[in-house]
Amino acid sequence: MKILKKVIVLLLAIILIAVIYNYPKLNIIAGYSAKSTATSVFVANRSLKFTDTTDTNFSPVNLATNKVDVKTKSATASVYGLLTRKAVVREGLGSVLTLRDEDITAPYLVPKRATANNTTAYPFGNAPQKDTIFKNIDYTKLNKTVNSIFKKARKTRAVVVIYKNQIIAEKYASGFSKESKVLGWSMTKSILSTVFGIMQYQGKINVQDKAPIKSWQKDARQNITIHNLLQMNSGLEWDENYDEISDATKMLFLERDMTKMQENKPLVGKPNETWNYSSGTSNLLSGIIRNQFQTHQSYLDFWYTDLIDKIGMNSMLIEADLSGNYVGSSYSWATARDWGKFGLLYLHNGNWNGTQLFTKKWVDYITSPTPGSKGTYGAQFWLNAEKQFEDVPKTMYFANGYQGQRVYVLPDQEMVIVRLGLSWFEENNFLSGIIESIN
Repeated sequence: MKILKKVIVLLLAIILIAVIYNYPKLNIIAGYSAKSTATSVFVANRSLKFTDTTDTNFSPVNLATNKVDVKTKSATASVYGLLTRKAVVREGLGSVLTLRDEDITAPYLVPKRATANNTTAYPFGNAPQKDTIFKNIDYTKLNKTVNSIFKKARKTRAVVVIYKNQIIAEKYASGFSKESKVLGWSMTKSILSTVFGIMQYQGKINVQDKAPIKSWQKDARQNITIHNLLQMNSGLEWDENYDEISDATKMLFLERDMTKMQENKPLVGKPNETWNYSSGTSNLLSGIIRNQFQTHQSYLDFWYTDLIDKIGMNSMLIEADLSGNYVGSSYSWATARDWGKFGLLYLHNGNWNGTQLFTKKWVDYITSPTPGSKGTYGAQFWLNAEKQFEDVPKTMYFANGYQGQRVYVLPDQEMVIVRLGLSWFEENNFLSGIIESIN
């Protein structure tokens, strides 16, 4: 009997130690699951069952049990009943993880949005296009290439191929359509960068200036420029690791103000000489944008009035943190067609149907390789400058998000390709197959 008691005590001790050791991980897991569930159900209009079997059905996130409250537009996620996180949806700002009870009912500002143009044909509006058949396109090869990444293992949700402003191929997985919003993850960084391009064109900011961060002015960080930050080349410490508890996961799931975490990191390298991919840097940049406006309302509105709604990406929603700052690293939702509009804005060198939002110089800027990136990174965009994709032109560049979210811009081919999904895929063959279908 005494031996049995000792065994039970030992087992309880082991369980307690395991819980204490893994508690921080459970916090991240529950946070990820609650937030994903809230936005999927209440922003993307998917069911809880669908979300549970797709978006949150991977290890270790699938350890969480999710519930939604339609009345309060909130979701909770619990891991073994040991820890529960809650996410609430705020109108115009998406979902956000709460840290205190008062966060649930705290007041917030809402960005002002424009009405969608449903009378002008796509891409400059949302009305159907006139059927256009290009004689130089092998549609059989094109469709075969598009279909190839919709196999079950690829988990592709949407593909849109735009050539000379015309959709020439479009396909959606079961349960998705041209109206379905999909999370772009780190493609949000490219939206963020574009806001800087527009502000530069309007004379509101100069990206070559030193970063206007007060806390840096008495140490070596005072030499970091906005340009260094846009190129992820500041020399600041940052751990971008999603398999463990890291700077990135703590920021996204535990921080109230995501613009501050990178600001507080020390230098571990030299500006312009130490490339290090950092979502914290992108959110720091979002904070820099905020500080260029006299009011928070003006900051919230600008992203839409001068970019997103300006080019008719009316389905897009940029999510904000608890402090009301746009999470420029990770959280933007839009339809595949609207992501295509974003690519077209760059294909046309910042000109949208006769209105100039930024110049060709900005396109040259964001596609200039960052020192140390081996030709793969520009200014919050990814590049093919060193033929990462060997059968694709060097001039191709793209917005890049987790699990294979992509907006490819191919200037030489006058083409934009959008791919959205839940897993990585063979990009070189996909892209080269589409290119080869055009003679």
